[in-house]
Amino acid sequence: MAGHAGVGAPLCSEQFGSQAARSCCAAADGSLQWEAWGWRWWGRSGALGGKPGGRASPPLSRLLAVFLPQGFPDSVSADYLPYQLWDSVQAFASSLSGSLATHAVLLGIGVGNAKASVSAATATWLVKDSTGMLGRIIFAWWKGSKLDCNAKQWRLFADILNDVAMFLEIMAPIYPVCFTMTICISNLAKCIVSVAGGATRAALTMHQARRNNMADVSAKDGSQETLVNLAGLLVSLLMLPLVSDCPSFSLGCFFLLTALHIYANYRAVRALVIETLNEGRLWLVLKHFLQRGEVLDPTSANQMEPLWTGFWPTLSLSLGVPLHRLVSSVFELQHLVEGHQEPYLLHWDQSQNQVQVVLSQVAGPETVLRAATHGLILGALQEDGPLPRELEKLRNQIRAGPNKQSWLIVQETHQVLDQLFPKFLKGLQDVGWKTEKHQLEVDEWRATWLLSSEKKGMKPDLLAHQHPGPPAPLCCAGD
Repeated sequence: MAGHAGVGAPLCSEQFGSQAARSCCAAADGSLQWEAWGWRWWGRSGALGGKPGGRASPPLSRLLAVFLPQGFPDSVSADYLPYQLWDSVQAFASSLSGSLATHAVLLGIGVGNAKASVSAATATWLVKDSTGMLGRIIFAWWKGSKLDCNAKQWRLFADILNDVAMFLEIMAPIYPVCFTMTICISNLAKCIVSVAGGATRAALTMHQARRNNMADVSAKDGSQETLVNLAGLLVSLLMLPLVSDCPSFSLGCFFLLTALHIYANYRAVRALVIETLNEGRLWLVLKHFLQRGEVLDPTSANQMEPLWTGFWPTLSLSLGVPLHRLVSSVFELQHLVEGHQEPYLLHWDQSQNQVQVVLSQVAGPETVLRAATHGLILGALQEDGPLPRELEKLRNQIRAGPNKQSWLIVQETHQVLDQLFPKFLKGLQDVGWKTEKHQLEVDEWRATWLLSSEKKGMKPDLLAHQHPGPPAPLCCAGD
C-alpha cells in the first residue's frame, strides 16, 4: 500500500454494497493494513477519509443509510432517487396545506368559541368520519382491481383530489350553513385518496424494489415521509400565527402550496420508468412498431404515456370476459372458435369498436399479451396512420364496404399476427420490457372449448357430434 514502508501486494479486498472496494495488504509487522473506504454515491466516486482499519463509513453515508434502502442504489430501480426527491417536495407542500385545512375545520367546528356546543361538534365529527368510512369501502370495491394497472394515473388523481378536499375544508367555515355537508364531502374525498394513494404506493414500491426488498423500501419510504412531515410541522407552527387572522392571506398561501404540490407530483410520476406493459404503454409501443417497425424502450414509452385517463385509443378492450356473454348458439360458437389457434377467443364489434376476449384455462402472460396486441391491432384498423402491408390491405377492405364480417377479419388478423407478434415480442424483450408479467386489466373468467377444425381435421359442423349418445359439452366456463 502506498505510504506504508514494507507493505507488499494486496492480499484481499472487500466492499459494502455499491461502495468502492478497498484492498488489504500485509504490513511490515505482519498485521493486516486496510485502505480507507472509497465512497461512491449516486454515481460519484472518491476517497473519503476514515478511521484506520476502515471501521467507520463517512458521516453522510451513515445518515443517508437511515433513510435509504440497504444496498442503495443497486437495490432499487434507476428511477428511485428522482421519484423520491419530488415525492418529498410534494409531501412537504401537502403537509403545510393540511395544516391550513385543519385550522379551518377546527375553527368551523367551534374551537375557541365559547358559544360552541361540544355535543354538536362531536356529532359533526362522527358524521364526517362515518361518511369517509363508507366511501373507503365502496371505492375499494369499485376501483380496487384497476389501481395496479394504471398506478401512475391513479397516484396523480389521488393527490389532485386531496387538494380539492383541503380546499373544501378551508372554504367550509365561510359558509356555516353548509359546514357539515362540506366537511363530509371533503372527508369522503380524503378517504378515496387514502385508498388510491396507499394502493398505488404499494404498486410503485413493488416496482422499485429489485432485491426482494419491498419491505425495506416501504419502511424507508415511511421514514422519509415522517421526516418531511416533521419539517412541515415545524414550519406550520411558524406559519399559522401569521395567517390565522387573515383569511385572504391563508387562501393565497394555500393556492401557492397547491400549485407546488401538483407540479411536484407531476414530476414525481413522470420520473417513473415502469418496465411492465399496461394498456396505455402497450398501445404506444405497438403503434410505434406498426408505423416505424421499431419498438420503443421503456424510458421513451413512459415519457410519452398520458397521465390522465381519456387520452387512450377509443377502442374498448376487455380481457377475460365470460363466454356466455358472446355466444348463445352452436353456430355462434363455431364462428367464434374457427381460426383461433391460440388459447383465447376474440370477438370484435366493428360498430362500437369493442373487442372482447375469452381466455382459456391455460392462458399465461404471453397469451394475454398477444390477445391484447390482437385487440389493439383491430382498433388500429379503424384509425389513420401507416400500417404494415397486410394490415393496410385489411383496412382498405373495411373502408371499402360493404362491411366484411368481423369474424372473417379476426381470422385474417390471426394469420398476420402469427408473423408479426414473435418479432414484436422479441423486440420488447431486447429493449428491456418485462414480458413475463404485465399490468393489463384482466377479469377472472376462464373457459375451455373444443379445438377448431383446422387442428382436429374435421368440419366445424361435426364438432358437436364426436361421440354417440348424448352430445359432449362444447365448452365450459368458470370464474
